Amino acid sequence: MIKKIFKMKIKIDSGFREEIEKDSGQNVNLCFQCMKCTAGCPMADEMNASPARIVHAIRLGLKDKVLKSNTMWVCASCQTCTTRCPQDIDIAELMEACRHIFFKEALEISDDIKVIPLFYRIALKNIRTFGRMYEVGMIAALKFATREFFKDLKLGVKMGLKGKLKILPESPKNRKEVKKIFDRALEIEGKKL
Repeated sequence: MIKKIFKMKIKIDSGFREEIEKDSGQNVNLCFQCMKCTAGCPMADEMNASPARIVHAIRLGLKDKVLKSNTMWVCASCQTCTTRCPQDIDIAELMEACRHIFFKEALEISDDIKVIPLFYRIALKNIRTFGRMYEVGMIAALKFATREFFKDLKLGVKMGLKGKLKILPESPKNRKEVKKIFDRALEIEGKKL
């Protein structure tokens, strides 16, 4: 067992921390591992590496560990970790920077979390199109993309019967302004949604 531990090869990317810090505007070296971010995270039980472990892995340059974990995808960006951090590190922003790097490098996502980035893209297109979240349209687009038409059907019916899902989208007054925000963000990033 001990021989196996010493034979493990750990790949360290010395520029990874700098790339994350540049993208996020955060200094991960301020973290002293108090674990308040993890203790307050409502999604920590679903993560295979806690927010504190991810911050530590970023500090160490363990790019593979960070980008192969599900943490950045499970993060709800609720800002609880950021609010609790005594060093004022915006951990949700670090997760966003990890997602940027993931997409920039066009990495392969594991099957167990494949639907999460797809959900993000569809949700953003939905908001851009309708000016706000249109749940039925988003669910339909997600079901067509994943081909899992009957998954969560009982829940959908239950929500529909309780009036939680609007069949037609509401059209907010600021729809054009929302589209302008998306267009400007995409222009800055040089990408298409």
